[in-house]
Amino acid sequence: MSQYQHIKQQAYDANMQLPKLGLVLFTFGNVSAADRYLGVFAIKPSGVPYDELTPEKMVIVDFDGNTVEGEHRPSSDTQTHAVLYKHWPNIGGIVHTHSTFATAWAQSQRCIPIFGTTHADHLTCDIPCCPPMHDDKIKGNYEYETGFQIINHFEELGLSYEEVEMVLVGNHAPFTWAKTPEKAVYNSAVLENVAHMAYLTEQINANAPRLKEALVKKHFERKHGPDSYYGQA
Repeated sequence: MSQYQHIKQQAYDANMQLPKLGLVLFTFGNVSAADRYLGVFAIKPSGVPYDELTPEKMVIVDFDGNTVEGEHRPSSDTQTHAVLYKHWPNIGGIVHTHSTFATAWAQSQRCIPIFGTTHADHLTCDIPCCPPMHDDKIKGNYEYETGFQIINHFEELGLSYEEVEMVLVGNHAPFTWAKTPEKAVYNSAVLENVAHMAYLTEQINANAPRLKEALVKKHFERKHGPDSYYGQA
């Protein structure tokens, strides 16, 4: 058995959640699962339909984007995953989808405003949207540069990748991450749901106000603060 079987299984299980949650159409998405000790991650093979996936088909890649093990070509987004793993040491799973509403906000080049308490349960800020990539970078190693597009935007905004675990890439689509691939998938589903609600909010009231700061603080801290009381201890 491969020494990477555990992350192959994790990546497979997480990838199979994407169609179940309605986050992908055809093969428009991927999840990776990292092993920091071994310095590698498992990722979905490129273009393989979800109903044909198995743990054995997951591809093992190092944090420089080199294939270590696997018979298939890894996802076309592999270099983006590799850059994020290499530069953000406290993540263990990454998800990329083209889910409808989150992608629509990305295509609109707009951050998702914090309109309501569902958003505030997970973040205290707007969901950021990176500006479109410069032409010279598009012509170069596009997927590799996408990773830095995300990292650089977070640095410009002064955001922590450990506190804000999701982003929209302008004109492209969303990425999410977390300490585990399971939580990264959860974040992807939350992002899509919040994107949908924000879209509907603006349809109902184009001048809808942002959530009051007191409510932002209350909802985030009751779930994540030192005296949190949301859920079971």
